[in-house]
Amino acid sequence: MRPLFQRDYFMRMIEQMSEVVGQVMGLRQQRKQEEALLVIDELLDRQFRMNGKLIRQLSDADLVRMMTTNGIVETANLHAVALLIKEEADILTELGRQEQGYPLQLKAFHLFMRLAILDAPALLRAPSEEAAELETKLGIYELPRETKLLMWEWHESDGRYDEAENVLHELAEDGAIEAEEAVEFYRRLLLLPDESLLQGGLPRDEVNEGLERMRQQSTQA
Repeated sequence: MRPLFQRDYFMRMIEQMSEVVGQVMGLRQQRKQEEALLVIDELLDRQFRMNGKLIRQLSDADLVRMMTTNGIVETANLHAVALLIKEEADILTELGRQEQGYPLQLKAFHLFMRLAILDAPALLRAPSEEAAELETKLGIYELPRETKLLMWEWHESDGRYDEAENVLHELAEDGAIEAEEAVEFYRRLLLLPDESLLQGGLPRDEVNEGLERMRQQSTQA
C-alpha cells in the first residue's frame, strides 16, 4: 500500500469507526442493544467480509494472520475489528450474556495488546489505552496462561517493568514459564539505562535481586 493511499485509508477508517461507535453508543443509550449488535455485524460483513460468528470462532492470532499482507500487519483494519469486538462484548454484558461477552472481551484485549506491541498508531485511542481499560475490566477473572504471557510482553514493550514483573511472578507461581525465561527477562532489563528502569518502576537493584532469585530457582529446578 503506497504511503499516501495508506494515510488516506487510515483517515477514512478513523472517520468510519467514529461514526459507527457513536451510532452504537446512541443505540445502547436508547436500550436498543440488539439493534446495536446488528450494526456491528453489518459493518464487519461490509468492511471486512467477516460476520460476527466467524470473528467469534477465530483466535486473535488467526485474525492477525488474516490481516497480514507480505509480512506487514494491516493495523488499521485489526484495530477496527478489535474496537467492534470490544463494543459487542460490552453490549452482551449489558444484556446479561456474560458467558458470551467474556471471550470477546478477552479477544479484544489480546488484539489491543498485540497492536501496542507492534507500536500501531491510534485509531480512536491508542492501543495501550484500550488494552489497559480491558485489563481493568478483566481483573476480576483468573486469566488464561496465553493472556498472561501476552500481558508480560505488552507491559515490557511499553516500559512498565514493574507490571511486567508482577505478571512474571504470577506465571512463575502457576508453573507456566521456565525459570530461564524469567532470568532472560531480568538480563534484558539490565541492558537498559538506570533512567529507563526508574521510569518503568523497577530500579536496577530490584532487577538484580529478581535476577538472583530466578537464578537460584533455575539452579534448584
